[in-house]
Amino acid sequence: MDSVFTPCGLVLNHHMIGKKTMSFDTLPNERPLTGVHRYALTIGACIGTTLIATPLLGYLDLANIVMLFLLTVLVVAVKLGRNAAVLASVLSVLCFDIFFVPPRFSLAVSNIQYLVTFVVMLATGLTTTHFTTTLRERALEALQRERRTRALYHLARQLAGVLTRDQAADLARQFIHTELNAEAAILVSEAADRHLVALAGANNPPVEPHLAQVALNSSKLVRSDTVSDLGFASLYLPLTGSTRHRGVLAVAFPTESGEPSDDSINLLEALASLVAVAFERLHYVEIAQATEVRMLTERLRSSILSALSHDLRTPLTAMVGLADSLFLVKPTLPPAALETAQALHEQAERLAGLVGNLLDMARLNGGDVQLRREWQPLEEVVGASIKLLGHSLTAHPVRTKLPPDLPLLEFDAVLIERVLCNLLENAAKYGPAGSDIELTAERQGDTVQIAVKDHGPGFPNAHRDELFEMFVRGPQESGKPGTGLGLAICKAIVEAHGGTIAADNRPEGGAVVRFTLPVGNPPSIEEETV
Repeated sequence: MDSVFTPCGLVLNHHMIGKKTMSFDTLPNERPLTGVHRYALTIGACIGTTLIATPLLGYLDLANIVMLFLLTVLVVAVKLGRNAAVLASVLSVLCFDIFFVPPRFSLAVSNIQYLVTFVVMLATGLTTTHFTTTLRERALEALQRERRTRALYHLARQLAGVLTRDQAADLARQFIHTELNAEAAILVSEAADRHLVALAGANNPPVEPHLAQVALNSSKLVRSDTVSDLGFASLYLPLTGSTRHRGVLAVAFPTESGEPSDDSINLLEALASLVAVAFERLHYVEIAQATEVRMLTERLRSSILSALSHDLRTPLTAMVGLADSLFLVKPTLPPAALETAQALHEQAERLAGLVGNLLDMARLNGGDVQLRREWQPLEEVVGASIKLLGHSLTAHPVRTKLPPDLPLLEFDAVLIERVLCNLLENAAKYGPAGSDIELTAERQGDTVQIAVKDHGPGFPNAHRDELFEMFVRGPQESGKPGTGLGLAICKAIVEAHGGTIAADNRPEGGAVVRFTLPVGNPPSIEEETV
């Protein structure tokens, strides 16, 4: 038996709650009667039986008249309940003694055998009362359970169709008010710290937050009569889903209703399970909808990028070719025209690079790129990347630090070259003129980490991880050209190789981007014999 003491009272599970006998006086379609009315009807029934049996005294034996009074006790027990039936048993004995047993109209008994008749009659009446009222109570309990089960089934059907947690909470509160004449509040766990927040409701009772938190953390029913006397909800039931706790159901019973019965506790536990399932379903529906919207958004964006890239590539290629042809015109164009042609050539090449990035991003997002992995040394792709950038790195000398014992790596050389080119180009773009760029590599366990470092302003501290998303750039005040696709392409390529990438700031100033490639199991190379 589990119990935990708290400053506000005793925390109990439902097995420790005191049992309270359910009392039913009327069937569902009967008019409820007060105690006075029941006793008045009982007295009237006994008097009526006496009036009916008196004319029959000359025709019936006293034993048969006793049966009429026992029949009256039985009817009273069925219709009016236990207390009225006990009164009917006593009155029947008295009426039989006074009006039928000689000497009549007195309590005196002429024959001692009638005392045995009185005792047997009273015992029979009380026994009949006990069994009849017990069966009546059991029948009423069964009807009550059936009605509540039907109400729970109806509530489950309604909860299956709700669209928000507020709707589910309203249905639960209405059910508790109708079935138990109590008020309820539903608290949900919003954040990872399991902090509880109450859903809005018209008649939410005051909630003791400590007891609610104990119920959430312990996954057990919590009850405190102390806080009930102060006006707070006295029962706290955890809303436990299949994966985690979804919140707490707090219930406040009216003071005059006394402590809740075991059947009421069981009903509330069933209700808490239904609400928890509804909340869990709504949670996963929200996740599914958000995922679907995100997938459709990415698919649409990739389709637009792919279409634009294909449509722009042909005219851009023609522009670059036309700009180059201006240098071959005879006679040679004036210097001013040649400068214009050179600027046209550079801008067309830059625009062609942007379109290439768009096309690469569309292919990577669409899953159309097939990696052509080959075992090869990292030094070769580093050298090819520096050579490819050429004039872009003239103002930024690149210092490389590659250990001679680096193992062979299995990667797509063209794609990893694109990663290094993007990182080196960013470092040159944001680093001050004349500052060097460092490119290092080192083995760390089962991976090789490659880092590109510069001496620029560094990355913004806030939302640093968002820089690897599409079309996300640094501070808006930066006047550097770009579309915010370079780091997104790097992330897609590195993750396709099974690695990771991250951006950080150097303690001595500047930015650093690190990415890893898995080492794997490189093939053994046999030494050539001379």
